[in-house]
Order: sequence, then structure tokens, then C-alpha cells
Amino acid sequence: MDAWESQDSFGQPQQRTGYLRPKPPRLRVDAARLWAGGVMTAVVAALTAVAGVLLVRGVLDVPLFAPESAGALGDSSTGLLATGAGLAALAATALVHLLILATRQPGTYFVCIVALATAVMVLVPFTTSVPLDARIGSAAICLAIGIVIGFLLSAVGRSSVRRSPY
Repeated sequence: MDAWESQDSFGQPQQRTGYLRPKPPRLRVDAARLWAGGVMTAVVAALTAVAGVLLVRGVLDVPLFAPESAGALGDSSTGLLATGAGLAALAATALVHLLILATRQPGTYFVCIVALATAVMVLVPFTTSVPLDARIGSAAICLAIGIVIGFLLSAVGRSSVRRSPY
């Protein structure tokens, strides 16, 4: 066999065409755009958590994350939920940044990871012994936060990628 021949999976010689495929362009990240979008996503995710608690506690009258006497916005646990949602959005931004730098199809991996993380967070309330309406309300809020983070950061990630020939 010469330099232009190779073997297929059955050991038979194959002729190579001699043409080299061009390397795909590398992806570069506009980090300022990505992280500005990530911070804005964190704000929206935190506000989604607060709006969700207000809807479930205030409108639907489900005692969620705090006793009924805490009012429509609950207590400090609402602040913890909003902070957690914001931190989750920032962690997801770091994940997008890493995936853009390290993988060929960062969007596909990101969507799968966010979908699975959201599924886990939606299922966690159903492992507790709180009343069913509180479990459903908690799961709905987690689902809304996951959708917001996934949707916004997918768009931010796409807009922050630049193709570089080098």
C-alpha cells in the first residue's frame, strides 16, 4: 500500500482521493456580549421566580415556600429562590461560554443540559411531603425559570459567536 491507500473495516484497500477537507472556522466568543446577556438573563430569571411566587401564593392562594401568614410574596425563602434563579442563570452563562470554546455544537449540548437540569428541578418538589398543590406550584415555578434561562441564553449564545478563519 502506498501513502494514498488505506484499508476499510474489512481490510480491503481503499483509494484516497487526495483532497483535504478544509478545517471548519473556529468559533470566537464575544465575551462582553455573552456575559452582559447572562447578567440580564439572571435578572429576568430572578424576576420570573418572584412573579411565579406572587402568582402561586397571591392569586392561586397556595402556601408555597412559607406559611400562609407570610403574605402574597412569602418570606425570605422567596428571596433565596430569586437569588438561586439568578445564580443558575450565571452558571448557565459560564456553561455556554465553555461549550462555545470547547465543542463543535455548543447549542445542542446546552439545550440538552438545560432541559435535563430543568427536569431535575421540576421533579424535586415531588420528592417532598408538602401538599400536592404546593408541589405542583413549586414545579411550575422551576419549569418557568428553566424555560427562561434556556430560551434567553440560547439566543445570547448564538449572538455572541463569531466565526474566525484562524
